[in-house]
Amino acid sequence: MSLVYWIIFGLLAGAVASFIMPGAKGGILGLIVLGIIGAVVGGFFGQLLFGVGVTGFNLNSFIVAVIGSLLVIYAGGLLAKK
Repeated sequence: MSLVYWIIFGLLAGAVASFIMPGAKGGILGLIVLGIIGAVVGGFFGQLLFGVGVTGFNLNSFIVAVIGSLLVIYAGGLLAKK
């Protein structure tokens, strides 16, 4: 899977994650950037742990990207509080 897919899914996943976690700080642009990072992280760990990564434009890939984005946004919120 190319990095371009991960970036596109990251943009979408970051937007969805910003609606799921409305109290997250950083603004919509910051959350989308964290979403891109989260899609890459989610794809990597999803493939490593479960054999499911970001493999194309499908529902499984989108779910992995959103979960990765939520984790990165949550971790970013924890780091921002310190």
